[in-house]
Amino acid sequence: MSDGQSCCGGLEEWIQPGVFKALSEPNRATILARLAQGGRKGAGQSVSEVASCCTVDLSVVSRHLRVLRNAGIVEAERRGKEILYRIRVTELVAMLRGLADALEACCPDGTCTLSEKDDNEGETDE
Repeated sequence: MSDGQSCCGGLEEWIQPGVFKALSEPNRATILARLAQGGRKGAGQSVSEVASCCTVDLSVVSRHLRVLRNAGIVEAERRGKEILYRIRVTELVAMLRGLADALEACCPDGTCTLSEKDDNEGETDE
């Protein structure tokens, strides 16, 4: 195993494709921003409260919330007939901070370089 592989090996554990896929959809990013703005002091927001930020139908917002929940980004709590959603802040921050720390460990001076052997693989002169 090369130094680059051992140094950056921890990076893969922090890259969670499901999280990034869920966050890459513009409506879901808007929904996440709406949830971050709060509402009832951490009590969460109903689908209709969240939907006030979006131009899409309520059922579409509900589906987006389900994707965010399945990715572990938000949590849902039933209160009576309502389901309230809130961001899983601690878990999301830990994942993003872990990813940032792993990137910094892999590329301590702010630039990532490949080993000399890897540098020459797959390159073509254009």
